[in-house]
Amino acid sequence: MTTEPSNQGGNSPNLNEIHDTLIEIAYKAGDIINGAIPTTEAPGSKKNSADLVTEYDRAVEEMVSKALKERYPSYQFHGEESYDPSRPLTDDPTFVIDPIDGTINFVHAFPHACISLGFTINRKPVVGVIYNPSSRTLYSAIRGQGAYLNRTKRLPLKGTEIEPLCGLQNALISIEWGSDRKGRNWETKVRTFEKLGKDKESGGAMVRSMRSLGSAALNLCGVAEGTLDLYWEGGCYAWDVCAGWVILTEAGGVIVDGNPGGWEPSVDGRTYLAVRASPGNAGQKEIIEEFWGNIQGRLEY
Repeated sequence: MTTEPSNQGGNSPNLNEIHDTLIEIAYKAGDIINGAIPTTEAPGSKKNSADLVTEYDRAVEEMVSKALKERYPSYQFHGEESYDPSRPLTDDPTFVIDPIDGTINFVHAFPHACISLGFTINRKPVVGVIYNPSSRTLYSAIRGQGAYLNRTKRLPLKGTEIEPLCGLQNALISIEWGSDRKGRNWETKVRTFEKLGKDKESGGAMVRSMRSLGSAALNLCGVAEGTLDLYWEGGCYAWDVCAGWVILTEAGGVIVDGNPGGWEPSVDGRTYLAVRASPGNAGQKEIIEEFWGNIQGRLEY
């Protein structure tokens, strides 16, 4: 018989305990991932050749689900591979899990994939743990307690010396193509990428550069670190962003809607714009509005 921890049964969840439990599980998941033999011939595809699922995605989620349900049986579980559209994210305390974020990277042996373990209360992310087993890099955060790299280095990495945001022309931006390669959302993304990259004389924003690295969770961690200035996304799910959301906001960054005007996004809203910390929050609002002004259309998911 499973004995519930003292933080259940109507009391507030013990976020520090949950944080430490998720880190322990992340390391175990990392062992599974590092012991895998990735292949570009993945045994399953959710939608098309750009939307892969492997036996390791399922194995990791099964391990995580079992461990969490044994320890926290009264909490909900919201995982990518076991997702049921008829059971959306609720206000109940919920683990929000992506077993391997960056599956395409994983099957190609590109070392930029991770396990993303988040926890929500009232649909708000409050604990986040992200672990890249290839680089053995751990990001973690608890609401109100700051965000850390490998449990010792506080984020952002430059601390109080982080440079202020100075507009899109000085920004390194993370983008993703996604698995939808046709239709209105695809056109919105492609036209926006063109607008961001084009020089100012041609009507563009002339951003410093853009990166497409294939993992929403690690993109958010890059913004939390301060190595990326912004990350714009449409089409992700809560499990892609939940853990990174806590890490970024505890590092002084902000997340707004990926569509113009949405200052208070939801974790399952599927469109996001993440912006790194800046001294005294200088330039955050301005660069958000500048980015929104360059979006060519509207993302609808």
